[in-house]
Amino acid sequence: MKKKVLAILMSSTMILGTLAGCGGGATSTEAPAETATEEASEETTETAAAETSEETTEEAAEETQETEAAEETAATGDFSGEDPQLEKDFHILSIWAEDNDNGVLINNICKAYQEVNPNFTYEYELVSSDDLRQKVATLVASNDLPDMFVYESGKPIVDLIEADQIVDIGAMLDEIGSTDYVTPSATSLLETLSGTDTIYDLPLGLNVEGFWYNKALFEQAGITEAPATWDEFEEDLAKLKDAGIQPLSCGAADKWGATRLINAYTVRSLGADALKNAAEGKTSYTDEGYVAAAAKVQEWADKGYFGEGVNTVDMNTAGSMLMTGKSAIFYNGSWFASNLNDESANAAGEDGIGFFNIPVVDESVSAIDSYSMNCGNILCLSKAKEDEATKWFVKYFVEHIGDEAMTTQGSIKGYTYSAQASDMTAYTKLVLDEIGKAQSAFTWYEATMNSEISDAAQSNVQMLLSGEMTPEDYMQSIQDAADMSALE
Repeated sequence: MKKKVLAILMSSTMILGTLAGCGGGATSTEAPAETATEEASEETTETAAAETSEETTEEAAEETQETEAAEETAATGDFSGEDPQLEKDFHILSIWAEDNDNGVLINNICKAYQEVNPNFTYEYELVSSDDLRQKVATLVASNDLPDMFVYESGKPIVDLIEADQIVDIGAMLDEIGSTDYVTPSATSLLETLSGTDTIYDLPLGLNVEGFWYNKALFEQAGITEAPATWDEFEEDLAKLKDAGIQPLSCGAADKWGATRLINAYTVRSLGADALKNAAEGKTSYTDEGYVAAAAKVQEWADKGYFGEGVNTVDMNTAGSMLMTGKSAIFYNGSWFASNLNDESANAAGEDGIGFFNIPVVDESVSAIDSYSMNCGNILCLSKAKEDEATKWFVKYFVEHIGDEAMTTQGSIKGYTYSAQASDMTAYTKLVLDEIGKAQSAFTWYEATMNSEISDAAQSNVQMLLSGEMTPEDYMQSIQDAADMSALE
C-alpha cells in the first residue's frame, strides 16, 4: 500500500584550497589561509543550516496548512471540493478473489483512489459465499464489522438494519452529493428488497431476469417471434418438443434455477407481492395459486421439456446447452450476457441468442413491462466505523465504479456510466434495452424468505421435478418451515 513519505535530503560539499604566500619580509594584512578557510567553512555551514532550517520550516508550515485545510473541509461536511486526503485504514470483507468478478472492480477502485488519497490504505479479506452469513453474524456479535462488507439483499440485510448495525447509505449519498450516481431503478429495487424508504446498501449489479432463447432452434420449429403471453409460451414449448428439440434447460442441480421457474408463474398469476404476502402470513404457501405454480413446473418435467436427468444439470451446463443448440430456452439473468460475449463459448454467435421477458398470464395482475430484477450481492457499511474518510471513499467509489465496470467487464452494476452504445457488444446493448423497458420490478422466489424457508424451497425442488413429491406436498414443506420459524 502506498503511504505518503516526506523526506528532506541535505548535502553539503566544500572544496578547500591551500593558499601559499611567497614574499620577502612583506607583512600580510590577510588572515592566514588556514584561518580564512575555517571561517569561510563556518559561514557556509551556518548559511546552509539557516537555509535548510528555513526550508524545513516553510515545508512544515505548508504541510500544517494542508492538514488544517483538510480537517476544516472534513469538519464542515463540504464534499464539493478536492479530496482532503484524510488518513484511513479501510477493511473490506468480500466473497470474490481480487482477480475475479466484482473483486476485480473493488480492488481497481481502491487502487485508483489511492492515487487521489495516498493516505488511504485497505485490507481485502476473502470469505467463501457459503460462510458469509455466519461470518457476518460472528462479527456483529463481537461488534467488529469491517468498514465495508459484501452481503445479501432481502431478508438478511433487514436484520442488520433493525439491529442498527449498518449505515443509511441513502442519507450518506445525499450528504456527499452523489445520489444521482446510483440509478433510480437500482435504488427502487434496493428499497423494495429491504422494505425501507431509503437504501442501506450499494448495488454490485442491476439485472433483469427472463428467458434466453436460441433463434435458430425457434426458426427450425417454425416459431417466428418470441412469446408475450403464457398461452403462446405453452404453444411454443409444444412446437419445440414436436420438432425433436429440447424446449428447456433448467440447471436444477443448482436448485435456484428451478425455483426461479416456479416464481415466474407465481408472480404472473398472483401478482408481484405474492411471495411477500406468504412470508408475512397474509396468505399461505399452500393456497391454490402457489400450488398451481409448482404443478406447472412439474408438468413440464413430466412432458420431457427439460430432457433427461434434469436434476444433474447445473446452471453452467444449462447455459452451454442453449449456446450450442442442445436446448432452445434457458431461464437466467442478464449477467448471462458475459457468457454470450465469450466467442469461445457461444457457438450461436453474436446475434444467435435472443431474450424475452416472462410471458404474461393476466395483464391486469402482472404486466409485460414488470420484470424480475435483482442487484446481486450488495455492499454494506459498518455504522460503528463510519467517519469522514469513509464518506470521501464512498463518494469516489459510486462516482467511478459505473465506468470501471463497463470498461473492464462490459457489465452494468446499477450506477451511471459514460460509455457509448457504439462501444458495447450486441448482447450488452440487448440487456440495456431490456432494463430500459422495465417500469416495475418483482423479486426472486427466496428473496422474502428467511433461511429456514428458503432451505425448504430449494432442498425439495428436485423431488418436485422428479415426481417424488406432489406440488401440494412441496408447498406444504415450505409452509411447515414458515410455521416452525414463526415459533422461534
